[in-house]
Amino acid sequence: MTPDSFFNLSCGIVTVGWIIIFFLSPFWKGWDKPTVGVIAFLVAAIYTYLNVSNFSMSTVKNFSSLEGVGIIFQNPYLLAAAWAHILAMDLMVAVWIKRNSVKLGISHWKIIPSLIFSLLFGPFGFILYLLTRWMCTKQYFADNAM
Repeated sequence: MTPDSFFNLSCGIVTVGWIIIFFLSPFWKGWDKPTVGVIAFLVAAIYTYLNVSNFSMSTVKNFSSLEGVGIIFQNPYLLAAAWAHILAMDLMVAVWIKRNSVKLGISHWKIIPSLIFSLLFGPFGFILYLLTRWMCTKQYFADNAM
């Protein structure tokens, strides 16, 4: 497969997970967790395959500088791996936000902005959720377990 194929496959798979979290999870009790878990696993498997199949010792030494990381990403397979990594991690942050909000009784509709920003800007969505959680629970440490 080409790097573009891996990129498109990762994006397609993770889109299903986002649809479940945004639209189905408030109504689809029980099946959303394992389904999104499988989706995250598949994207993580793509990431792992791309890294293992394109790994070299020079890759490791290039992690020590920004210029080196730029060199790593000149390999389109490793660039596709990095994108799969971002997709998987952003999806897992969204899963955590969803589970934590359910645990604390925060309405799904109140976390939609956090989910949107997690999809688009990853860590910013997490920060937005922490602010939303604080406003809804009046406790910053509403749940000690991250």
